[in-house]
Formats: sequence, C-alpha cells, structure tokens
Amino acid sequence: MSDKGRYLKMSWEKELEEKVSREKLSENLGGKDRVKKQHDAGLYTIRERIDILTDKSSFNEVGKLAGHAIYNENNDLIDFKGSNFIFGKAKIDGRNVIVGGDDFTLRGGSADASIKEKHLKCEQMALSLQLPLIRIVEGSGGGGSVKTIETSGRANVPEVEGWNLVVESMGTIPRVALGLGSVAGLGAAHLACSHYSVMVKEKSAVFVAGPPVVEQIGQKLTKNELGGYEIQIKSGAVDDAVDTEEEAFDAAKKFLSYLPNSVYQLSDQITSKDDPKRTSEWLIEAIPKNIKSVYKIRPIIEDLVDKGSFFEIGKEYGKSIVTGFCRLNGWPVALMASDPYSYGGCWTSDTCKKVQKFVDLAETFHLPVIYLVDCPGFQVGLDAEKKGTIKEGVRAMSAIWQTKTPWMSIIIRNCFGVAGAAHKRGSSYISRFAWPSARWGSLPLEGGIEAAYRSDIENSNDPKLELQKITTRLNKLRSPLRSAESFLIEEIIDPRHTRRIMCEFADISAPLRKTGITNRTMRP
Repeated sequence: MSDKGRYLKMSWEKELEEKVSREKLSENLGGKDRVKKQHDAGLYTIRERIDILTDKSSFNEVGKLAGHAIYNENNDLIDFKGSNFIFGKAKIDGRNVIVGGDDFTLRGGSADASIKEKHLKCEQMALSLQLPLIRIVEGSGGGGSVKTIETSGRANVPEVEGWNLVVESMGTIPRVALGLGSVAGLGAAHLACSHYSVMVKEKSAVFVAGPPVVEQIGQKLTKNELGGYEIQIKSGAVDDAVDTEEEAFDAAKKFLSYLPNSVYQLSDQITSKDDPKRTSEWLIEAIPKNIKSVYKIRPIIEDLVDKGSFFEIGKEYGKSIVTGFCRLNGWPVALMASDPYSYGGCWTSDTCKKVQKFVDLAETFHLPVIYLVDCPGFQVGLDAEKKGTIKEGVRAMSAIWQTKTPWMSIIIRNCFGVAGAAHKRGSSYISRFAWPSARWGSLPLEGGIEAAYRSDIENSNDPKLELQKITTRLNKLRSPLRSAESFLIEEIIDPRHTRRIMCEFADISAPLRKTGITNRTMRP
C-alpha cells in the first residue's frame, strides 16, 4: 500500500466531510420556501444580517453543528436543520463583539426549534470575554409557543433560565438589541433589556403577546396597531426607529463607538479635527429675551460638540429632555439638555424615567455627564399627579445624586423647584456655569407674584400697574449677577465660549474616570 493510500485509510477526512456537509445544511436555515418568504416580506435572514453587520469574514460561529437531525433505521443522517439561534464572535470596525440572533425561518425563533443552551452560552461568552453583545431579535427570541406542549408532551412551569446573566451583563458590558421583525414574549424582553434598542419602521412590531392572543380580551388589532414603532418609541419601550435594517446596523455601530468593551475599560479619545476653542457668535442671541418664546435646543447642542458627533437616544420619549452621546475634543461624553418645545422643559413622569436610565448608563460605563439646564420644574396638573410625577422625579434626582462620574451643569435659562435642583448632585463638587440668560428660584415669578402679592395688588388704585411695578422690582433682584455676588453661582460665562469650557471639562475629566462595576448595577 502506498503512503498516500495508507494516509487516506487512517485519516479523518470522511468525518470532516460529514462535518462540512452538516454545516452546509445548517446554512439552509428553514429551507428555500421559508427563506423566500422572509425575503418577500422585505427582511434579511439571520445569516445575511450578521454578514452585513460585521466586518467581512470576521464571524466565527459557535455551535453551528447544533440542531435537529433526522436519521433512518441504520442511523444514517437523512436531514439536518440547525438551531434557530445563531451566535459567535465577530468584529465590527475592527473591534471584537459577540453577536447572537434568531432565525425566524425556523419556527419563528420559538423554543421548540431552539436549543436553549446556545442562548445561555451566548450570554456567558459575552460576559466572560467582557465584550459588547448585539442581540438580533425576531420572533419569540427562544420563548415558547403553544406547539411546545405537543412537541415536549407537557406544559412547562414558566422560567427564564439564564436571565441572571442578562441582568449581570446590564451592569458589565454594552448590550444592543435590534428588533427586526415581529417580536413577542421573551424576544420583547430581550429587546427591552438592553442599553440601546432599535426597531425598523413598518417592518418591526413589538408586543408582550401578538394580535391573536390580544383578540381574546376583545381587542382586535393589527401588528402595527398593537406594537408598531410609533407606539414603542413613544412609550420608551424601544429607544429608536429607523427606515431600514442597514440603518439599524449603523445605529448599533455608532452607539457602541462611544462605549468601552466593558466596565473594566474606559472609552478612548479619538482624533478630532474640530477646534476645541471654536466660538460661535450666534450663541449670544440663541436664548430669546422674551421668556415666553421658545428656541430649538438641538442646533445649540450640534454647535457645541465636535461636529457631527452627537448621537441622540430616545428622541420620541420623555421629550422635554434630550439625551445622547457626543464627543468633545475627541472624548466621549454623555450629554442631556432641556427642550423647551415640550412642556416648556418641565420634567414629566416619562422625562424622569428617561433621565434615570440615561444617568445610570453614563455611570455604568464611566462617561462624564454634561447637562444644559432649562427646567422650570416638574410638570403640574391632574395628569402629572395621576402619573406619579413627583415619585419618578425623586427617583431621577436620586440617580443623579448617586453618580460618581464627573459632572458639569450649564444653566442656560430656567432652573426652578425640585426638578431644577436635580441639575447637580448634593453637596459634592461639580463644574457649574450659567449663561447671562439664566434665571432661577424656588418658583418662577410668573404666576407666583399674583399669589404672593395678592393683597398689595388688590388694594392698589391701579392693580395692573402695581403688578407691573412688583414684577420689574423682582426681575432686577433675580438677575444672575445678584446670585453671583453671594457665590450662589460659581461663574457666569459668555455663551460664545461654552464649547471651550466643555472641551476643557472633557480633558480634565478623562483621567478622573475609574473602571469597575458601579455601586448600582444598571437595570433596563
């Protein structure tokens, strides 16, 4: 026998060929018809999604041979379908990440076509390697279905095995969730349990239970009527919605670009071509002198941060506060700013929840925080009371007071009441400045003067003139310069110099950041 023949006889080529054959069968997903149905719906398959999201040829799949096999009476393989959850390590812009996603072409991603151990291993892998995790969710996310009873021969007591890993990772590694189709049950839970979540407009729908189940309680709704993007981003259940899957992948990449791989690292500075000392003349008149006039906060934000660096999160929820990441002299910073176009900048119940989550996010990943303040207080009225605004407000303020990350506040107009007090954290040092347009107090003078000086106004010969005289007198007293005399505000700055001051803050804050798990593990 030749050496070549002996080699072939003794080698494991046959077994490797079978391995490759099974892997190719796994790549068929749910079969041609199911793949076509996915494409006809305008959706990518999970393998296509991973290919688009990650760097070329960087995805190293784990558990590709795990699945459901059919054998004949001689134990020869007849057919093989992979598990409907695919995961592994990949690179995004050269950076290591863990990616896991549902295969909707196999039983809609439900448990009776899944192998739960793959879901667990994906979570364990991301935590152990301290790498960001991107979950691509479609279907039930490995949750059960009615058919599970028949396939298993029993009904299971509800249990989400491995959820402890999800909770732990919220305080350890960045979690991004992309809802790219119909998402229900456990899939919806995975979408909500993330630091950043995205839906695709008109293609995604998210709900606890879908229309057939909801119809049983008398509500006949379409998928979009029940859990379309407009509902979910306005409720705060999902952070953002985009037009295409490609945009969802880009949003995930950009979000992660501001964060470290885990809390045991710090975000890097990048080279910025934007002059940190750049000034903008228009900022001197950005805030109207007429206190009843509103202004647009986003152009101010865009002008102050490194050009093109602002990444807004949760635009349609808690709209009286704008939140997002930005860069200042190349450093990543968490920025929030009041928006007077929504309730005049008052903190609603939803705003308070948004602030709490955002501040916790910044604290978890050691990002300095900058707050552009224009807050007249909490929302008032019956609706505010029904929504427990003060309770949510106290939680938001407590979250701010518990932060250890460097903090800067710039009061650009209103700062009143308990909500106004939440611009800083207790008695600890923060960098605090004010524009000359700033105004503050326990209550705004408007509306309060009539109550406080009711007797003087009613007993005067000319109540209207008396009100005007009192208002003029008090307005002079509330000048920010008068507060500065008593060192109640540290520094009043020229708005045109704000970017320089913010960049200096970012530079000074960078070496103050500390790694590790914070005292408050972040919850969704």
